Amino acid sequence: METDKVKCLIYMINDMDIKDKLRLAICISQSKWSGLIYNIKENHEKFDNMLKSIDEEYRTTLINFEKYKLVMYAMAKLMEMETTEQN
Repeated sequence: METDKVKCLIYMINDMDIKDKLRLAICISQSKWSGLIYNIKENHEKFDNMLKSIDEEYRTTLINFEKYKLVMYAMAKLMEMETTEQN
């Protein structure tokens, strides 16, 4: 059952467009709960620059990530998982 949750999340992320994938990556890199051990600041800057280059709205306005329901849903599902499942 737990592997079904992981597979469902993977399929959901695979079906996202590149902008939503980058938004999700930014949300994950900003979250303290994610427990990321790699260079968070450097990766956040990379994701931020990539999204700015392809999304004018992100580049020109302050974005409220709550309006991106799919990104927030994926974040919630990721938060529900055990650490081994998240990895």
